[in-house]
Amino acid sequence: MTVYFIGAGPGDPELITVKGQRLLRSCPVILYAGSLVPEAVLEGHSAERVINTAELNLAQIIELLAEAHANGQDVARVHSGDPSLYGAIGEQIRHLRALAIPFQIIPGVTATAACAALLESELTLPAISQTVILTRYASKSEMPAGEQLSDLARHGATMAIHLGVVHLKKIVAELLPHYGADCPIAVVHRASWPDQDWVSGTLATIEEQVQAKGFRRTALIIVGRVLGAEDFADSALYHADSPNLFRPRGAAGNTESN
Repeated sequence: MTVYFIGAGPGDPELITVKGQRLLRSCPVILYAGSLVPEAVLEGHSAERVINTAELNLAQIIELLAEAHANGQDVARVHSGDPSLYGAIGEQIRHLRALAIPFQIIPGVTATAACAALLESELTLPAISQTVILTRYASKSEMPAGEQLSDLARHGATMAIHLGVVHLKKIVAELLPHYGADCPIAVVHRASWPDQDWVSGTLATIEEQVQAKGFRRTALIIVGRVLGAEDFADSALYHADSPNLFRPRGAAGNTESN
């Protein structure tokens, strides 16, 4: 048997990968993070057991995985977004390795990608930002040395901040010296869910906008000059004067390159 850590995507049931959906529909046991994964993602399954792990602790989850292993049953362990980002799969994997239980990780669409799509933005633009920092705000647990928000903000890169909307005032205060009051910022609530909502503003206005919406959880903060940017250079990817292996100099047409 195998435990499949499946990224269910940000919420829209159509944003799970084809491979993830195939495995979910074929595994006899499903364990899913019900607080973040909508039940619509599970539609079409034929599992013998479907367990919402939202109310379980780590030991209880590992016990269920070990039980399925003893019964020779594959398990779809379904997490929101991409399981490699804030999915708490590392601690589960550590136990599975100790128990010699095979596992695989099936990537998923990240919340950051869903937010960028909703905001109609490319997160990396020439001469504006070529780096995206995915981080969280330190609240219940401290960040490692050098990863405080103010440390990361010094880069001026596009930043996606998880688990921080209730600390927005502190976040804005730490970002302001590095990004400036006029820097665009967006807060997206439950991206790709039926009740998705968002606000776009600047570091000077965003607190009041979020307060008016009442966002308190399940929201992602994206900040950076790429948001709404219009004045930037074209990339070399399709530039007529930038030949590549698939489009030699002087060749007609635009053929996409790697």
